[in-house]
Amino acid sequence: MKIAVAGENALIIYLSDHLSPEVSDQVQRAVQVLEQALGDLLVDLVPSYASLLLIYDLYKTDYGRLCSQIPALLAEAKGRASERRAKLVELPVYYSEESGPDLRVMASQTGLSISDIVDLHQAREYRVYAIGFAPGFAYLGEVDERIAHPRLATPRPRVRQGSVGIAGRQTAVYPSISPGGWNLIGRCPLLMFDLQADPPMPVEVGDRVRFFAIDRSEFISMGGEL
Repeated sequence: MKIAVAGENALIIYLSDHLSPEVSDQVQRAVQVLEQALGDLLVDLVPSYASLLLIYDLYKTDYGRLCSQIPALLAEAKGRASERRAKLVELPVYYSEESGPDLRVMASQTGLSISDIVDLHQAREYRVYAIGFAPGFAYLGEVDERIAHPRLATPRPRVRQGSVGIAGRQTAVYPSISPGGWNLIGRCPLLMFDLQADPPMPVEVGDRVRFFAIDRSEFISMGGEL
């Protein structure tokens, strides 16, 4: 465990130097214990793969005091069961060359067929390891190594909302129109971030996600736009 300064009222707690479901569980337990113990000293806690960004109220505490408290609290978190039950979220995807412009290139470079890539992508559950880059952008892992693919050498200036991509062994759904360098294999018609909804995001860090294939007409009937 390591603590580092991340700003005038923020610090980062590094819990490990590798990615795994066990480390992700440890991050979740740390969030619970720190929220309960530090209370109104906190402004926000932002969990990630193997670390935790802690933003604190400068009028109520400081870096030194927190550094003296955190090790004992994290030790307590190790022996505590998670209080939050991770949910399974199922997301529909219209997989096609029309909605996934990188499918054919991925197929030629991996030696797999397009249907193989689609089958492998929807064959397993993914863990939500982090949410970032844009509101609702959930980093999911890990894809089957046979469809792992490096980011594009030149990112697209505009990726459409709902685009489903792969980068390395991660997969994600773009929650809004944005630049992006992930390999696009389909589109999801559901909103990944909606300020009018409660909660505004369908997933949280620690949740599980499974994708399932839908056809073009289903995509459009569920609100998707081509």
